[in-house]
Amino acid sequence: MAIRTRKKTEVLEDLKEPKLYKVIMHNDDVTTMEFVVEVLVYIFNKDLKEAVDLMMYIHTKGSGVAGVYPFDIAVTKIEETHKFARAKGFPLKCTMEEE
Repeated sequence: MAIRTRKKTEVLEDLKEPKLYKVIMHNDDVTTMEFVVEVLVYIFNKDLKEAVDLMMYIHTKGSGVAGVYPFDIAVTKIEETHKFARAKGFPLKCTMEEE
């Protein structure tokens, strides 16, 4: 009876980190500050203080980075934000750009 053995082959590859994208939230004259904070807490996982500080930054500067994510996650965060905002009657807008 012959015994079979396998050689362990090690493959070394240069794995690249995925590109990251900034999700940018834009200020508007309709969406309430409270709603923006709610979105930052529930969709972007910010704690309350960070959400309030970021909301004020967005309100005074016109836009701000809500988070930085790989492409698919950034797209999902934007879609969730737009869907939630539209359901509540707000025109809140997010865009993304490569970091």
